[in-house]
Amino acid sequence: MPAISRDEVAHLARLSRLALSDAELDEFAGQLDSILNHVKVVTEVAADDVPPMANPNAVTNVTRPDVIVPGLTPEQALSGAPAVEQDRFAVPQILGEGE
Repeated sequence: MPAISRDEVAHLARLSRLALSDAELDEFAGQLDSILNHVKVVTEVAADDVPPMANPNAVTNVTRPDVIVPGLTPEQALSGAPAVEQDRFAVPQILGEGE
């Protein structure tokens, strides 16, 4: 016996304000029945002695040690800039003066 009938699919379609043809109702009834049967199988397999998990594999963070290295000087950082103004990158103004 199917888990969901064609009439139930038609009712759900009306609630969802979907206009479905007879062929679509038949097709969706079969698809939803298959989905519900798969859910039933999964619920039967799930056991109380199996802890819930997000990932079946052990996951650990892979990190590297922090190493302090010297940074760029302002001259080095600005050496490739197309325009520099007061030791800063100069960019075109996009907002008005008062904004």
